[in-house]
Amino acid sequence: MPGPAARDPLFRSCWGCRVTCGAGLLLSGGYVFMAARSVLKKGGPARVGTVAQIFFSACLASWGVVILADPVGKSQRKT
Repeated sequence: MPGPAARDPLFRSCWGCRVTCGAGLLLSGGYVFMAARSVLKKGGPARVGTVAQIFFSACLASWGVVILADPVGKSQRKT
């Protein structure tokens, strides 16, 4: 029976892939945020859907930052 597979980073060491995907997620998070913000600027009430859009945009942007930072395998084990 084979042992557990080693965990590889999501995009391995492809800097171009990480920049493309991370920047795309950051920009899509900004777009969703600006769409929700435009409703609030027009004087609309802050409904649950608008708040959900702002939360979703923060999730997209943070996912983009994680992909750009590539934290997998960079931490040192304390002994």
